[in-house]
Amino acid sequence: MLQRLVIAMVQVVTSTFFRRIDVVGLQNVPANGSIIFAGNHPNALMDGWLLTATCGKWPLHFVVNAKLWNYRLLVPLLNATGAVPVYSREEHGGDVDNQAAFSTLYEVIESGKCMAIFPEGVSHAESQLVKLKTGAARIALTVNSRGKTKVVIVPCGLNYIHRHRFRSQVLIEFGTPIEISQSMLDRFRRDEQDAVIALTEKLAESLQAVTLNAPNWRTLRFVQAARRLYKPRSVVLSPAQYVELNRRFLDQYDESLTNTELQQFRDSVEDYQARLDMLGLKDYQLRQPISLGHAFRKIFLRALWMLILLPLAIPGALLHLPVGWIAATVGERFSYEMDDIATLKVFATILLLPLLYLAVAVAIGVNFGFWWALAAVIGLTFSFSASVRIIEAEAGILISMISVGRLARLGSEVESLRITRAELVESIRSLVDKYSDPDMPRMFSNEDFGG
Repeated sequence: MLQRLVIAMVQVVTSTFFRRIDVVGLQNVPANGSIIFAGNHPNALMDGWLLTATCGKWPLHFVVNAKLWNYRLLVPLLNATGAVPVYSREEHGGDVDNQAAFSTLYEVIESGKCMAIFPEGVSHAESQLVKLKTGAARIALTVNSRGKTKVVIVPCGLNYIHRHRFRSQVLIEFGTPIEISQSMLDRFRRDEQDAVIALTEKLAESLQAVTLNAPNWRTLRFVQAARRLYKPRSVVLSPAQYVELNRRFLDQYDESLTNTELQQFRDSVEDYQARLDMLGLKDYQLRQPISLGHAFRKIFLRALWMLILLPLAIPGALLHLPVGWIAATVGERFSYEMDDIATLKVFATILLLPLLYLAVAVAIGVNFGFWWALAAVIGLTFSFSASVRIIEAEAGILISMISVGRLARLGSEVESLRITRAELVESIRSLVDKYSDPDMPRMFSNEDFGG
């Protein structure tokens, strides 16, 4: 019962925090047998929650950094979900003993259950995968060599679009399972360390294929700018297409670091982006001329949507906004690292909302009875959903109004940037035609480009 409640809560939390969750490669997850899900680790405990909500396996036990047990309020939930604490050598010194944790994990897998591990070791905010720890490979080889059961490793890529932002998007990609062959087991029995390193390298290659990796944030920012310029105006990208297009540009760019033509294009894109930043503009605002009539029509429709939702949203806004403010404050001020922010925001909300709902239920129940209390709690749930939609509409109105003001005030600069943008669009389409693999299927057709 507790497990079902936990997974239901996880699904509600993740679908609320993220506006869109795309899952690719779910057919690669075996229907039966023990599985080790091995994923990249850019967003602390949120990574585990997303795997729980999307992998289709439960119970799913986790290898979790022991530092999370420092948050005392998290400990009951960590224990209820079967999390296994592992101490990082980097954070606790080289002399740490994780033997008990590994023994627990062997028992979990040999009982037919599944586990998830993040072989980078600790959550991080880098632009690419960091060097993998050998734990996932060692567990898989040890379990298979003991002969009680067979386990496969399924690589999992968690690709976030604005990972800390409420109502952002994420892509979870499950790669081809890595099976432990007999030759690998024989190698493990001959030379344990050699086999573990070889399997870890194979896992690293598999994770590279399902994640977005750039040598540094500057390169990733350039690739994202290039993707925006190349994407046809009429196409709306899903998270999967967003990541795939970025990945293609990164792969091609990495292979052409000495290409003078590409380096000149990068300099031009970075100069264009710097001019946008200086004026406080976004690239999408320059894709086509925006008439004041069109802009105000858009603002009016969003305002109308807000007015329709307002009666339902007011109770939820009054009660939930303090919770949101506290959660945001906790996330920003009490996180150990940048990658903990989203996790702390979510946990603060999870801890506060039940207390809020309980207080409302008790107050109404004492005065009006049980059924009115139940109706109030259900109504608050719908009110919360409406208040989230209003926040999104309000943010859209604010952005639209700021955009209209800037575009009207910066007339000559905007026109110059539009000309520059048009030139860059022509350049990148020409470069893609010139350097891309002719055998690779194109993501966009001539009709998409208006040709």
